[in-house]
Amino acid sequence: MVKLFERMTLRGVELDNRIVVSPMGMYSAENGYVTPFHLVHYGKFAMGGAGLVFVEQTSVSRKGRITNGDPGLWEDGQIDGMRQIVHVIKSHGSKAAIQINHGGRKSSQQRAFRGNSHLTDRDVEMGEETWVPTGPSDVPFSDGFQTPVPLSKDGLVGIRDAFVAACRRAVLAGFDVIELHMAHGYLLQSFLSPLANFRTDEYGGSLENRMRFPLEVTRAVRDALPSSTPLFVRISATDWIDGGWEIEDSVVFSRELKALGVDLVDCSTGGNLRAGSTNANLGRGPGYQVPFAERIRHEAGIATGAVGMIRTPDFAEKVLQDGRADLIFIARQMLFNPFWALHAAEHFGLTGNFEKWPEQYAWWLAKWGGALRGNGERLDGFEQFREAAE
Repeated sequence: MVKLFERMTLRGVELDNRIVVSPMGMYSAENGYVTPFHLVHYGKFAMGGAGLVFVEQTSVSRKGRITNGDPGLWEDGQIDGMRQIVHVIKSHGSKAAIQINHGGRKSSQQRAFRGNSHLTDRDVEMGEETWVPTGPSDVPFSDGFQTPVPLSKDGLVGIRDAFVAACRRAVLAGFDVIELHMAHGYLLQSFLSPLANFRTDEYGGSLENRMRFPLEVTRAVRDALPSSTPLFVRISATDWIDGGWEIEDSVVFSRELKALGVDLVDCSTGGNLRAGSTNANLGRGPGYQVPFAERIRHEAGIATGAVGMIRTPDFAEKVLQDGRADLIFIARQMLFNPFWALHAAEHFGLTGNFEKWPEQYAWWLAKWGGALRGNGERLDGFEQFREAAE
């Protein structure tokens, strides 16, 4: 059996396949509200056959945005736009997920396509709002970035409650799966890493203390969600920097997440410092983060998602067949080819006459596939369009 197209049930949600469109920031919201761009952007992935489609990291507060272009769920008025996205995703047979985040010390920065650095005077002239970020300690993300204000204990309570409120709004919008963003140097991950957390109270120092606030947020969110709603957590399994967060810490943390009712750990890496890796083991190649998903899956006993340079159906299938992860998260390949999942099904011979494609497309594909060769041999995917155009 092709495991990539095997169904998976998580609490009250059944996925048609193991293919997940990974959350990818588009930095195109207006004042925290989604736009028609987002409807088209997410709808095409669902039309392309992915089992689960993630809406990008969405902020729990206005000052928790990474950039001015981030969507939010910090007020009720933002629910309706998200509900429309959910409707589009589900109308094409996919399940809808959302990643909930607070940018922490990486907040108030440029949109990625405008430089992906700290805001400049030029950005302000273009209408970008600036604000002072918050974090576990008063250590900026990198040179030129603002120094964050260390969060008081009352501030931590307020952010915890903001996560809960945003997740409740996500449920009201109809999302099937909620993910907490605890990776890439944003607020919750910055509490975990000794490279960003220099607190001397019960939220800093030891591993147990550094895990405390992210676990408090997890517990509060899990308690607030319906029991049928799966909860994922994205982590940076390692900082890739000597003296930082390591895979051994991630295994311990993942065990704690499982005990709190988290259903899957989405295993990414890095992002905590702008400086490059000091770890000689970092080599970015196909599936370079898969070993982390594998180790956490086996040592923490929790389902995992593998992400990062997983480009081909055969490689994705092997990851699953080898028991290294439970779901395959795909990002840039989906931008290049939103129909990656349907092409993968064709690759494995799981469809005939394009019945899995939207019917508005399928008849065109079937028509040209039969006409072009005339010998009963069906053409697949891009090959059809290329030959039809010649």
